[in-house]
Amino acid sequence: MSMVQEFKTFVMRGNVVDLAVGVIIGAAFGKIVSSLVSDVLMPPIGVLLGGVDFSSIVLTIKSATATEPAVTMKWGVFINTVIDFVIVAFVVFLVVKGTNTLMMKKPAPAPQPTEKQCPECMMAIPISAKRCGHCTTVLR
Repeated sequence: MSMVQEFKTFVMRGNVVDLAVGVIIGAAFGKIVSSLVSDVLMPPIGVLLGGVDFSSIVLTIKSATATEPAVTMKWGVFINTVIDFVIVAFVVFLVVKGTNTLMMKKPAPAPQPTEKQCPECMMAIPISAKRCGHCTTVLR
């Protein structure tokens, strides 16, 4: 089998195509969720918190010199990223929960019984039987 034919067989497998579709849809969905968080949810949260921005909180490890910039640990940016992650995770949770609610299947009805018990010998017999096959009792 040639390398091109083998590659074609590999790419055309159902799993590879499904994975590719999932990644593409996931990337598009990620953009939607990011926009929802940054453009819709964060402005009111910023107003509620009084415009708090943690990105200016830094820990300077080495001060800047004339030739080198300062070495800092940007704790504030990390805190903003964690807050953003928590909000994104919560929004994704709500979307998945809503989708699951919409797609929830109604439970299947209980199957109709196919057997009943003979009142005399208590053996299982077909529902439509007129006489018990075990004790020959006539059934109503």
